Amino acid sequence: MPIESSQGRGATRNTTPTRFNLKERVADGEWLDQVEALDGVPRRRTSVTIEHPRAILTRNSSPDIGFDRSVNAYRGCEHGCIYCFARPTHAFHDLSPGIDFESRLFAKPTAPQLLHAALSRPGYECRPIAMGTNTDPYQPIEERWRITRALIELLLETRHPFTITTKSDRVLRDLDLLKPAADLGLACVAMSVTSLDPKIARTLEPRAPQPRKRLAAVKALNAAGVPCYVAIAPVVPQITDHELEQIVEAAAAAGAPGGFYLPVRLPLEVAPLFRDWLDEHFPDRAGKVMATIRSLRGGKDNDPNFFSRMRGQGPWADLLRTRFELATKKHGLRHAKFPLRTDLFRPPEGAQMRLL
Repeated sequence: MPIESSQGRGATRNTTPTRFNLKERVADGEWLDQVEALDGVPRRRTSVTIEHPRAILTRNSSPDIGFDRSVNAYRGCEHGCIYCFARPTHAFHDLSPGIDFESRLFAKPTAPQLLHAALSRPGYECRPIAMGTNTDPYQPIEERWRITRALIELLLETRHPFTITTKSDRVLRDLDLLKPAADLGLACVAMSVTSLDPKIARTLEPRAPQPRKRLAAVKALNAAGVPCYVAIAPVVPQITDHELEQIVEAAAAAGAPGGFYLPVRLPLEVAPLFRDWLDEHFPDRAGKVMATIRSLRGGKDNDPNFFSRMRGQGPWADLLRTRFELATKKHGLRHAKFPLRTDLFRPPEGAQMRLL
């Protein structure tokens, strides 16, 4: 018996993390188990817990990712994108990659101080820092916590290059910081647009801003001189792939200098959540969708191998690549590149941050 409604969420259920041998959650006879019978099923509310990490700069050595370091101000994401490859990280907190990931959020208010310390270390080598690689830096709770803004303030102060990936037009609230950073060649944005259809977007990404708002943000950023690319990421076969050319055209019309696409990835616990979502929202084509994904992923739900995990493989991958290349050529959209300056970097002054 459910004790909370998943209405308005991306995942249709909470799954138990399996990689850490955690026990299955079962009803224990408490009053909450009877709440449906008493008052009906209440909606799941979003909660935010303060997290105190020891470090904030995450490094990777992946040869198929265009950055080697990233910062994430939050853990979990209220946007609720069903395909989000970051969902399994919630298992480290004994929480479900399902609805917990969308509603049991963690904020890292000490992130700016931790980044200040990292940039101050002797011998620090400056390279672009990516934000939004795991969870969206402009999800709704940024309006209150403003951690992303504080990070940008520090990066601008130290003349450190950075990229932002987001699905939200809330990024425009920091235009006063992004513009001077972009004028120095230090900043660019990638706006994720997966579908132009409001209904599809609402099921794929239930709490993210609608596509028209994202494209309006792309236009506003580029008009202000902040390079904003469009990421068609992910492309979901049989659900959004038919919109590839339309999104490229819309990106070009919004003034985007370039774009890129990525086929959907379903790592670890994401695959069963995605299957449940298909059964709920697209039962008529669920089998066809998964068959196409497996053809892209070497016969499996997911392919974790370098290079192929980003591009896919087989006829479907070749077709997507050809379609994207033809569309970008037709509409004058370049493949996204993020040429940012690193020669302007100056380490923070003193032991404390000057702006915070």
